[in-house]
Amino acid sequence: MSKPALKLRSWPLTVLYYLLPLGALRPLSRVGWRPVSRVALYKSVPTRLLSRAWGRLNQVELPQWLRRPVYSLYIWTFGVNMKEAAVEDLHHYRNLSEFFRRKLKPQARPVCGLHSVISPSDGKILNFGQVKNCEVEQVKGVTYSLESFLGPRTPAEDLPFPPATPHSSFRSQLVTREGNELYHCVIYLAPGDYHCFHSPTDWTVSHRRHFPGSLMSVNPGMARWIKELFCHNERVVLTGDWKHGFFSLTAVGATNVGSIRIYFDRDLHTNSPRYSKGSYNDFSFVTHANKEGIPMRKGEHLGEFNLGSTIVLIFEAPKDFNFKLQAGQKIRFGEALGSL
Repeated sequence: MSKPALKLRSWPLTVLYYLLPLGALRPLSRVGWRPVSRVALYKSVPTRLLSRAWGRLNQVELPQWLRRPVYSLYIWTFGVNMKEAAVEDLHHYRNLSEFFRRKLKPQARPVCGLHSVISPSDGKILNFGQVKNCEVEQVKGVTYSLESFLGPRTPAEDLPFPPATPHSSFRSQLVTREGNELYHCVIYLAPGDYHCFHSPTDWTVSHRRHFPGSLMSVNPGMARWIKELFCHNERVVLTGDWKHGFFSLTAVGATNVGSIRIYFDRDLHTNSPRYSKGSYNDFSFVTHANKEGIPMRKGEHLGEFNLGSTIVLIFEAPKDFNFKLQAGQKIRFGEALGSL
């Protein structure tokens, strides 16, 4: 039997190995068979294809009589607070996609005016703090490379940070002002959370980088399991600057979150089969007609997910910047993340 055939046949055996009682397939080890690791097995699942199929299913219009029981089950399962929704009547939402992207009452999320950086979304704080050695924690004890996550700096004139030089560190390309430090904050959006995200501060967006990639689950348990999970997954990186220098917001896709929408970016198409994993494509908001980019006010609508996912903020600020957070806490859009 050829080696490729052995490899192909090992996948169903591996599935059985993890499903059957412990040791049931142990005799196979005597002939040299070894199960594929759980991580490799999970990575082999066609999550992009499944997410596109789920997206199409979400667009199917539900009959009136079916809407209340379907949405009520979702509300009960994930603890959704429909009293905050701009439209509480479940019959109003024609399909699951509309229900996931429901808007809130204007008074449901007051924006904190006392602090310079607010939470851009509802969610759970996974990690925050200063960036050390260009490594960022996705959850406690599990890190990923900042350069892998944001991608290489290029000499394009529209980028808000200097291009790489042979002797410069990646951190020095982002921290543009003497005395500043680099900070990060990771917010996980659960399926029951409000799915829109907003501008976390007053800043100007000059550049978008889209990484097509996997769509693996980003729940905290999976983030502990797979190193550099956020670097594997599809994501949209918005970069620009605020009053203290470099600022970025990254929307990270996840299983069944094939759609990441940025309201002012009509050219963005996520989870599209025309883009291959391992690549990235750039788009500049700085043009001859608009040399500033896209100005965003704190709390302004920025984009939305279909279902839950993750927001990662990476920015520079003076050394006396303080987060007003605790790891693991629940947070809502508009509440303070930190200030000087």
